[in-house]
Amino acid sequence: MTIAQEQHYYSPEEYIEMEVNSEEKHEYIDGQIILMAGGTPDHSQIVLNFGGIINGLLKRQPYRVSTTDQRLWIPNRRIHTYPDVMVIKTPLEYQEGRRDTLINPVFIAEVLSKSTRSYDRDEKFAAYRSIPSFQEYILIDQYKIHVEQYCKTDHNKWIFSEYDDPDVILSLASIPCQVLLGDIYDKVDFSIEE
Repeated sequence: MTIAQEQHYYSPEEYIEMEVNSEEKHEYIDGQIILMAGGTPDHSQIVLNFGGIINGLLKRQPYRVSTTDQRLWIPNRRIHTYPDVMVIKTPLEYQEGRRDTLINPVFIAEVLSKSTRSYDRDEKFAAYRSIPSFQEYILIDQYKIHVEQYCKTDHNKWIFSEYDDPDVILSLASIPCQVLLGDIYDKVDFSIEE
């Protein structure tokens, strides 16, 4: 006979209290707390490359760029998460009662890993689309040169484009940036099996 294990559901407040005192990062998904896996060197390099390029291009403009350490709250889905790269048009808007959790990104990029690929494309993208300010989503494959771009054109309407040529320029729709695909992958070693 199998005994069912009781699942404990946490409130967003319980999660925040645990998270700010934790040495590890966790996502919060509608009552469940999930430990975030560590990234690979190539994953980190892509985040650094892409976030750094965008940050440089947006100097002295009304945007803030953050990477993996900035928490995002998605109230309609009851999710706390840490996007790989996020751009917020200023002024920053915070989760009520917090100064460390944002709620108003216009742009988010995620670097795909084998374990998060499906989640990032499906459930996570659906959650991001529930954010009123959100306009553009970029998915970057870490195992080969391949970038997917989703741009919001109207209420519930998105345009999909994909790129796999390192000499192509990715023109972002939500922020005034153009990025050479090859620069996103600078120093990434595709010969290493991860």
